[in-house]
Amino acid sequence: MSVLVLALIATGLVIVRPGPVAGWLGAGPVGPAPVTDPPEPALSPVLAGVAADAPMPSPAAVQAALDQVIGGSVVSSAHVSVVDILTGQSIYARQADTPTVPASTTKVLTAATVLAARGEAYRIPTRVVAGANPGEVVLVGAGDPTLAANAKGYYPGAGRLDQLAQQVKTALGGSPPSKVIIDGSLYSGPVDGPGWDSYRPTDGYAAPIAALMMDGGRIDPAQGKNGERTMKPDVAAGQAFAKALGLPQDAVTRGSAPAGGGQNGAPAARGSGGPTAGGGAEAVAPGSELGRVQSPPMIRLVEFMLNESDNVVAEALARQVALARNQPASFAGGATAMVAVLAELGLPANNIELSDASGLSRRNRIPPSTLAQALTLAANPSRPELASVFAGLPVAAWSGTLQQRFASPAVQNRAGAGVVRAKTGTLSGVNTLSGVLTTADGRVLAFAALADQVPTGPEVAQPALDRIAATLAACGCR
Repeated sequence: MSVLVLALIATGLVIVRPGPVAGWLGAGPVGPAPVTDPPEPALSPVLAGVAADAPMPSPAAVQAALDQVIGGSVVSSAHVSVVDILTGQSIYARQADTPTVPASTTKVLTAATVLAARGEAYRIPTRVVAGANPGEVVLVGAGDPTLAANAKGYYPGAGRLDQLAQQVKTALGGSPPSKVIIDGSLYSGPVDGPGWDSYRPTDGYAAPIAALMMDGGRIDPAQGKNGERTMKPDVAAGQAFAKALGLPQDAVTRGSAPAGGGQNGAPAARGSGGPTAGGGAEAVAPGSELGRVQSPPMIRLVEFMLNESDNVVAEALARQVALARNQPASFAGGATAMVAVLAELGLPANNIELSDASGLSRRNRIPPSTLAQALTLAANPSRPELASVFAGLPVAAWSGTLQQRFASPAVQNRAGAGVVRAKTGTLSGVNTLSGVLTTADGRVLAFAALADQVPTGPEVAQPALDRIAATLAACGCR
C-alpha cells in the first residue's frame, strides 16, 4: 500500500488502511501450500483528504499555543518537534535536537529502516529441509514471528505449520519422518534486550527473541495481545510442527540444517541418492527443501508492529534490517544496521543511540526532531517505500494503542480524534507520542513529543501528552 501523505495534500485523496481482516487465515481444508501468496485485504477510507492549498501555521502562533499547554503540565519536561510535512520546515522546537528516551516511538524508525532495507513486498520464509540422517526433517526459522500452528493463529495472513507439514508429507510420499530438528541458528546473541526491565520477558509485552517462533511467542493466541509468552519459542514451534506431522513432542530436538539446507537452501531434489529424509522411494538429498510457508508481506508486519506496538515483531524486523546490511541478526546487529540505514536515508544518525528496536530499552536515545524528520521523509515521493509507515500508525480514538485516547476524560483532546495518527510510547516515567495530524485549516504536520522525566503514571501523563497533538489539530495558528 503506497500511500503518500504528500500526494494526498496535492490531490485530495483519502488516507486508507487495511479493511476487514476476517478470513485471512481461512478455515478451509488443510493441504499443500497454494502457489500464489494469500490475497491482500481490500482498503477502506479512514481519514478525509486534505486541502492542497491549506495555509501553514505561524511558528509564533504555534509557540504561543504549545508553550501554554506544555508549561506547568505533568509533561513539562517534554522535548517536542513540529514540522510542516509539505515543506519540511520546523514550526516548533522545544529542545527538539536533544537525545531523549523514546520508548515505543522507536518503532517509527524501525518501520522506516526495514521498509528501506527490505521493501514493502518482502516476506520471511519458514522452511523444512531433509535432515542428514534417515527419518530426520529440519524446521529452519528465518525470523518470522507471526508463524501460526493452524488457522487460529494470532496474526492475520500468517504462514501455517499445518500446511507446511502437509507439504512435507507430500514431498516424502509414503515415507513419513520420525524426527524433527529445529534450527534457529540465524539469530545470535542474547534473547532479551539490553536495558529491558527485569520483568519484561514474562509480563506479556515481549518474549525471548528467536528466529523460530509462533504467534510472537504467545502460548495461547486466544489470550490476546499481552497473553503469556513461552520461554522456549523455538521448541514450542517445533512441537506444534511435530504434532501436525503426527509425531510426539519428544521427537523434537534442537540442531542445524545440513550444509546447503540453511537460509539459502535449494528446492527439493528427489531421487538424488545418499541419505534420505524417510528412506523410501521418494528419496531426497540432505538439505533439500521439502516445503516452505511465508509471512505476510513487510507492509503488514510493519502495520502489526505499529498498530499494536508489538515488541516482538519490532525486534524481528530489526534483524531483517541487519541481515539486509550484512550485520549479525542480534540486538547489536539490528541497532547498528538501523543507524546505518537512517544515515543512508539522509537522516541525522550521529546523535541516535539504539540498544533495541522496540523501545523497551531505557538505553535508547532519539531526538524528537529525528522522528519528525523521518515521518516527513516518508511523505516524500522520492521515498515511496517509506509511505507504508502511515498505514500502521494508530488513529486517535479509533484504532490500535490510540483507540481509548483523545476521547476521554479530557474533553479538550477530542479535537484530535480521527485526525491524529501517531505511535505511542510508555515506560514507567516515560511517555511519548509521534506521528502526523491535520490542522483545522487542513495542513498536515509531523510531530514528536518525548517526555522521559514524567513524575506521574500514564493515566495522567497520556492525556497531557495528547493535549499537545490535540492543540495542534484544533489550531489554525495563523
